[in-house]
Amino acid sequence: MSNQSAYQVDLNELIFAKKNKEYGAYQLRKSYNKYVTIAAWIAIFIVLLVTTGPTIYRFINPEEVVVPKRKVVQITQLEQPPSIGEQKEIEQIEAPPLKSTIKFTPPVVKPDEQVKDEYMPTVDELKEVDPGAETQEGNPEGVDYSLIEVEEKVVEEKVAPTYFVAVEEMPEPIGGIKAIQEKITYPEIAKRAGVEGKVYILAFVDENGNVTKAQVLKGIGAGCDEAAMDAVLKTKFKPGKQRGTPVHVQVSIPVVFKLQ
Repeated sequence: MSNQSAYQVDLNELIFAKKNKEYGAYQLRKSYNKYVTIAAWIAIFIVLLVTTGPTIYRFINPEEVVVPKRKVVQITQLEQPPSIGEQKEIEQIEAPPLKSTIKFTPPVVKPDEQVKDEYMPTVDELKEVDPGAETQEGNPEGVDYSLIEVEEKVVEEKVAPTYFVAVEEMPEPIGGIKAIQEKITYPEIAKRAGVEGKVYILAFVDENGNVTKAQVLKGIGAGCDEAAMDAVLKTKFKPGKQRGTPVHVQVSIPVVFKLQ
């Protein structure tokens, strides 16, 4: 090794014997081995750091084992609810006793093969016992079943009224559109956003001029649609008429929103 170094020194000296050694090339060749050794150690250190770094980090900072929490459900037996009050006995009304009846049905003309021999009560028996669909024993002082009135309840179905689209005299707000505009409260959010425009409300006006319901046909948002519909619902109308008779009519109402 010493011979090689001596040879290297001699070789460098021979190459730079008559040259300017202060230029830089001489110093580079002279310190070449030193820089190569430093670079090799740096490379080895980086490789070791990359390969063993994660293991060392896990050893220094071990991961915490998270144990899932279990929910404990406690079931409580509830007591019986307190009594609302004394239970009232429902009075049962007994039906009045009925008189005895004897089977006597109106005669029906049938072919001979379909005729069955049935007992026909006599006139004297019909004087003592009322005729009926079946023969059954009853109380002589009872009530004749034919005299009992059965009350039948008739359930009236409510039919939704039909609202006309066009009639001879269309509904008009009392006081004009101005009356609706005066009932409008401009939404604060619409003021801040500078929202303006027209909202079209479809109003359903009954025969008395009341707005039963309303819906938005075309809106501009920002709370203006709801404000317009609320104003229309609060407005009284002149009812629409067809041949002089007030009828249900649906009418479109434009509501204007404009900032002053």
